[in-house]
Amino acid sequence: MAPPNFRYTHYDLKPQRAGTMIEVTLNAVNNIRLMTAPNFQRFTEMLDFKYIGGVAKKSPIRLTIPEPAHWHLIVDMEGHHGLAESSVKLIAAPGSTVSQKRAS
Repeated sequence: MAPPNFRYTHYDLKPQRAGTMIEVTLNAVNNIRLMTAPNFQRFTEMLDFKYIGGVAKKSPIRLTIPEPAHWHLIVDMEGHHGLAESSVKLIAAPGSTVSQKRAS
């Protein structure tokens, strides 16, 4: 099926740990929807899907990843005048450390 009939920007956030914060900066009011990979698939097929977020009236907006999974973020203009310019920054979960692996 075709993607939804409104314009949106898609960010593939890849697998993320629980507690990772997503900071979204927008230049206009838009919807932000943080969803898992299966829900993103349902979104593109225009089926019911679940997400975290909603109408972003201020910027930046911060959302926290609730569980480890492959995540997607959508910024969309549904119900608004136009698609906002957006940027996304990932902030590591508190207390998490970057592990270094050595070749064996």
